[in-house]
Amino acid sequence: METAFVLLSCDLGSESDVIKELKHIESVKETDETFGAYDIIAKIESSKKKRLKEIINLNIRKIDHVRSTLTLMGIQEQN
Repeated sequence: METAFVLLSCDLGSESDVIKELKHIESVKETDETFGAYDIIAKIESSKKKRLKEIINLNIRKIDHVRSTLTLMGIQEQN
């Protein structure tokens, strides 16, 4: 299983709406609001890295009020 953590910056006050939209995406397993430079962290899982990229680019980044994302992926060979 491939896992990615996506940090999202959102328009001010839109965090709850963005989290609601994230929860409709099947591969999104967890979401949390955060303090600091990013507003939300989302944990995403899929059987293939290519699918993770599609989810991030075609679903998450297109949610209204998402200004930017930063994706962190683990290196499976080092686990």
